Amino acid sequence: MKVLPQSHKTLISKLARYRRVHIHRRWTEIEHLKNLSAMTGDNASLYIKRDDTNGLAFGGNKLRQLEWYIGDARASGADTVLITGAVQSNFTRLTAACCCRFNLECHIQLESRVESPSELYLSSGNVLLNRLFGAHLHYFPEGENEKGADYALQLLAEQLRKSGRNPYIIPLAAGNPPLGALGYVDAAMEILQQIQSMNLDIDKIFVASGSGATHSGLLYGLRAIDDHTEVVGVCVRRGAKLQSQRIREKCEGIEQLLQLGVKIHERDIAVTDEHFLPGYGQASGPVWQAMESAARSEGIILDPTYTGKTMAAFIDHARCAPQGANYMFIHTGGTPGLFAYQDQLQNYLDNSRRNSV
Repeated sequence: MKVLPQSHKTLISKLARYRRVHIHRRWTEIEHLKNLSAMTGDNASLYIKRDDTNGLAFGGNKLRQLEWYIGDARASGADTVLITGAVQSNFTRLTAACCCRFNLECHIQLESRVESPSELYLSSGNVLLNRLFGAHLHYFPEGENEKGADYALQLLAEQLRKSGRNPYIIPLAAGNPPLGALGYVDAAMEILQQIQSMNLDIDKIFVASGSGATHSGLLYGLRAIDDHTEVVGVCVRRGAKLQSQRIREKCEGIEQLLQLGVKIHERDIAVTDEHFLPGYGQASGPVWQAMESAARSEGIILDPTYTGKTMAAFIDHARCAPQGANYMFIHTGGTPGLFAYQDQLQNYLDNSRRNSV
């Protein structure tokens, strides 16, 4: 049996201070994207970490985060969980599924982030699954007011307490302890052990950067175990300047939780907003193209809000990578969200087919 380095042992002991439940299937696969590597010029060998296959309710990165939130909720004696997310939030869908598994009532507050949404966006994909899981749906009209959304949840929680419930809030705004980020602090050890067993060195890891919990957790976790792989956060929620600040604050929050003495420097925080526009929940032509490339080269399904934008950046960087580089894409899930964009995807495919004739 391989002996873990001291840095891993220390990190494991610090993580063990927080309550956790085990939800996702451990050790998701790392696969070589041979066809996509060839498609992008073969300068870099491309790999994918399949967190879209980690089990419950179509999987995704939020399951790793929910292990800590649900663990904390159960430890506090909660019987109800409240969360805010965009209409097509993957986080809310997985929260609803976890609540079913752990016999918790679920209240979801959906906020309006996308202008002029279609009927499909409002009713299909994750919204449909939220209803299937029996979640109570509420609505918040502002998509750029995280503190306001949290306050609205606090008001709802107070109403639930008066009715005899014991609610637990998963907060949205920055400044709250980033408990869910511990899921990707833990995942950093998993990834490093996997690539070492594959005799592989990874030069860059690409991941969607929205709330920042996945990006910051992975970055902090790698530095905590003395690994200096570059983590590139692909902006899906806000521009690079604001996202860099958010990641820095999240890493500081993780340090406050774990007290490891890990310092994340400005040079550690890499973000790109090259495919962010036209904004959250909206996709440009290159994003649809990246989704099509992943599907037709590797049979991998992406969504236009998170993983499609990340894949577009991943492909761009792969094409200009130095010879012999190894790049990894973290597939954070989001498959159900694709169906909320059926009309846009169909239009893209129809236009693509006409242009190829």
